Amino acid sequence: MGEMVVEARDLSKVYQMGSVAVHALNGVSVEIARSDVVAIMGPSGSGKSTLMNLLGCLDRPSGGEYYLDGEAVANLNDDQLASIRNRKVGFVFQSFNLLPRQTALSNVILPLRYAGINGSNAQEKARAALELVGLGDRIKHKPSELSGGEQQRVAIARAIVNDPAIVLADEPTGALDSKTGQEIMDLLLNMNKEKGTTLIFVTHDPRIGGMTRRIIRIKDGQIERGMA
Repeated sequence: MGEMVVEARDLSKVYQMGSVAVHALNGVSVEIARSDVVAIMGPSGSGKSTLMNLLGCLDRPSGGEYYLDGEAVANLNDDQLASIRNRKVGFVFQSFNLLPRQTALSNVILPLRYAGINGSNAQEKARAALELVGLGDRIKHKPSELSGGEQQRVAIARAIVNDPAIVLADEPTGALDSKTGQEIMDLLLNMNKEKGTTLIFVTHDPRIGGMTRRIIRIKDGQIERGMA
């Protein structure tokens, strides 16, 4: 494999629930190479969402080391985490998470604004991302004027507009019918083929798992042996 874009060593996450310490992750080590397509799978409560939050810099581990695209992120403060998250991670969620009153173009421009890219440069980049997902003619539409599949395409355009190191897709087809879901998977996998986008799917859907190159299975906060 090529260079590693995700290097997590011995990650643990402990939540304090009143007087009880809940160990959501226990010593998880994961490596994901640039341009790989990986599924993180496991039953509800297995720790897969916790792992996704750590890999996506939405949270920090209680212990262990994590390098994202070569940067050490385990001990960053909230502002530093937000900065690296905006530069290095694109998110695609089951519920699309679009701003309802903004057009498709404005939704896609948002991460660019956070990155300090404004004006016509931001417009151009956002338009190009929407063209890429097949929505070049829908840029002025608001989410309520788009189908579920089109809304997810807007979310994908927003996820890739900053050219992130990884795209994290959390049940990206969960709110879609199976035909539309397959179109969204084809779109994401095609980006991997053509642009080398590193894809990490967090899913319980074996069909999505079957379309990836590798499955990391999590159970009781640990990676099942032979599955990393």
